[in-house]
Amino acid sequence: MATGVVLLVTVGLDRPPAEPPPKPAFTVEEQRPKPGEGVPRPGLAAPPDRPEVSDQAELDAWAARVADKTQVSARVLAAYGRAEMWMAGQKPSCHLSWTFLAGIGRVESRHGRFGGAEIGADGRVTKPIIGPALDGSPGVQAVKDSDGGKLDGDTTWDRAVGPMQFVPTTWRKYAARASSDGAEPDPQNIDDAAFTAARYLCSAGDDLATPAGWWRAVLFYNQAVTYGQDVFSGADAYAAASLQP
Repeated sequence: MATGVVLLVTVGLDRPPAEPPPKPAFTVEEQRPKPGEGVPRPGLAAPPDRPEVSDQAELDAWAARVADKTQVSARVLAAYGRAEMWMAGQKPSCHLSWTFLAGIGRVESRHGRFGGAEIGADGRVTKPIIGPALDGSPGVQAVKDSDGGKLDGDTTWDRAVGPMQFVPTTWRKYAARASSDGAEPDPQNIDDAAFTAARYLCSAGDDLATPAGWWRAVLFYNQAVTYGQDVFSGADAYAAASLQP
């Protein structure tokens, strides 16, 4: 009897721990506000920028927490959060939120995952993200090649490039490097792309915390109202999720 009891106890101890149930897929509720009607909720703010010391540890901790709630990768969120941090110092009256960038990134490239791409540890996509030719086909504005195919590989028509989908002319005007390594800004790098998108959204001097300012900025990025509504829906959903305990 004693031997049998020991055997039963040993078998019980050898059982592997039960795996936690998988998290349900993150969902975004579609919202269709009219332009100028409302603004997405604010999300969990990125850490404050501290120019004289490294804030990477705080940024990474924030990104990991938000990633757990939103199912957006921490590497991508760090890029969005850094852009918020820097714009808070460079243009505090803009009130840019990382959720605005996340809403755009979701629509434009699924946060750098379009076409089987991924965001690498260095911030660059594992395969270039290049949109269709802006060749004047139905529903598409014709934009002739403006950079000799340097960014998009097309010497006839321009194409939007990178995870935040910039056309070459806009990229040249607003591009900024998100590191101090002296390299040229790269639209296929999520850090550079997010920071450039932030500069672009704040370029008109609007307050993006107001309905009027937010809508002017998103329609400056893309003139389609349905696009603005899709970005609004994503930004609001990410904000709500990030604030969950």
